[in-house]
Amino acid sequence: MTPQQSCFLQPLDTLVLRGNKLFGDPGSYGEALMPPWPSVAAGALRSAMLARDGIDLAAFGRGQAPHPELGTPERPGAFELQAFQLARLVAGQVELLWRLPADLVVDKANESVYGMEPTQLAGSLENSAPLPLLPVLAQAERSKPANGYWLTQAGWAAYMTGKLPSFHQLIHSRELWQLEMRVGVGLDPTTRAAADGKLFSTQAVTLLDGVGFALSLRGARLDDLGLLRFGGEGRSVSLSRPDISWPTPDFEALARRKKCRVVLTTPGLFADGWRLPGMGLDGRLNLPGLSARVSCAALGAAEIISGFDMARREPKPAQRAVAAGSVYWLDELQAEPDALGKLAETGFWPAADDNQAHTDQRRAEGFNRCALAL
Repeated sequence: MTPQQSCFLQPLDTLVLRGNKLFGDPGSYGEALMPPWPSVAAGALRSAMLARDGIDLAAFGRGQAPHPELGTPERPGAFELQAFQLARLVAGQVELLWRLPADLVVDKANESVYGMEPTQLAGSLENSAPLPLLPVLAQAERSKPANGYWLTQAGWAAYMTGKLPSFHQLIHSRELWQLEMRVGVGLDPTTRAAADGKLFSTQAVTLLDGVGFALSLRGARLDDLGLLRFGGEGRSVSLSRPDISWPTPDFEALARRKKCRVVLTTPGLFADGWRLPGMGLDGRLNLPGLSARVSCAALGAAEIISGFDMARREPKPAQRAVAAGSVYWLDELQAEPDALGKLAETGFWPAADDNQAHTDQRRAEGFNRCALAL
């Protein structure tokens, strides 16, 4: 297996990053998905690797032309996207940018960041929460939370050590990308000419200068991959391989404290809805070499993950996903540092699955990844 390596993708054009909502009817509106799912980056890399190595794409789709690193669609090989982050170049160095965790609230008026705390409600207050504690934001005065903020690498480092980031360790999305409106024309399927009365609009994404995507992956040879087709309409991104400093939690400190926060860094495709794989109805979490009690959770709005399977020429199954940035609090943690490191490296996946081929494909695409914080 090839070692873990990193790369940086920087757009050379406006990107067309479509979600999974249908559009194209007269007057319809196609909303951009920013940031895109990690499967967009995984697909761009795998397509480029197949083209570089002269693999017959039709035969590969039928499972008749296995690739040494990608395997086949039914039996994926060693290729695995392990991290997919928005990033930017600062003085020639790649700075990772992180989606704001769900337990942080930004108060723009006071230039402050507040953190939710797991809280036991009074017994007289009934609720339907399935966990014993609720994430509560304690404020002397109510204020409207601000949206659109991301954590800089310094802000993420503070969060990982159990501290609250400062307002100046945030960056707003308008400083990273802009949305543009594009008008499309429906085509007659027979003549391939513009059809009357079929104008629709879509959003396109323009990343500002120096902004791109940082990737960490395993099982891929990136030689001779200079340009990739990325997202809808095959827009170009350049691939470079600068040194990227990926944060590493203090797993020994987490094991000693016997508690931590789990933050999803990519959407979580879990069989039991919001529940982590290995988590029972009683909140106990049991994974190889690890046990804990999930005492509280702060979840973002669920989303639907799908996509298009280029090998089979059909849509992928639509799955409900836990949003990236969602936070789970683990108490009574019993785990060795190595087991925590394995979880941070591989993410949350079931030990066995009825549809193992689909699970292996989604694992290779970079879903269910997480970070561990004090």
